Amino acid sequence: MNILAPNSIIHMRCITTLLLALFLHQVAMTQDGSVSPTKTATAIPESPVAKGNGASSVKPGINRNFIDPKMSVDEWITRFEVESREVYHSRREIMEALAIQPGTRIADVGAGTGFYTALMSEATGPTGWAYAIEISPQFTQHLTTLFAERGLKNTTTVFCNDRSICLPPGSIDLAFICDVYHHFEYPDQTMQSIHRALSEGGRVIVIDFERIPGTSREWTLGHVRAGKQTFIDEIQKAGFELLAERKIAGFKENYFLEFRKVPNTFPKDKPRVP
Repeated sequence: MNILAPNSIIHMRCITTLLLALFLHQVAMTQDGSVSPTKTATAIPESPVAKGNGASSVKPGINRNFIDPKMSVDEWITRFEVESREVYHSRREIMEALAIQPGTRIADVGAGTGFYTALMSEATGPTGWAYAIEISPQFTQHLTTLFAERGLKNTTTVFCNDRSICLPPGSIDLAFICDVYHHFEYPDQTMQSIHRALSEGGRVIVIDFERIPGTSREWTLGHVRAGKQTFIDEIQKAGFELLAERKIAGFKENYFLEFRKVPNTFPKDKPRVP
């Protein structure tokens, strides 16, 4: 399956989000031309998942606020886009560390309010592409409208599910997971979907919270399920090698890890969860 073509409206849905797609329209598309605000349902069903695959959520309910149809995007903008938040305050330094070259295809996994996707759209230029991946219906609508208003024609908003980023094989060169990995309820399956979506030698950047008992804030200890080494082990198990931990001057509570896709990790004759 080829990479999504620019300048075309793309409705992306994995099978596991089919029921939700019945409620929402135009939530995954290239930003070309005017986009009408989408309607939301009064109730959002949980993503139907395959039965009997042995997987269980590692942090049930962690995304409850984000899949709530009554979620206020403006409230999250005031929480996410504030200088007291490390990953926002250090956004320029983080972008430099990403070393995005013109033409790079990037997935901003858990794009939220979209401030990083917009920066990535600018960095990769007209020959590249930036995908804003979101599990939240309200964020998805916000991103679609935001990119259209700003005229960012090299972007696609993708409404994903809790087990996959819903991108085709070999469609991206870089996956950016910023303060989001700890929100993965099914990290193995989600990382496998990222592994499949990456080109050979593709990179993954993971920024997340240091979780150190006796040092980290109580909020972090309660919200983030595991520490850095556990996350590294999980990501390596999913078919990635750790290249480096990069220092960001503005970080006190976060860390920056860079991984690379290890090829031929999963036998082709064994199907994997999408």
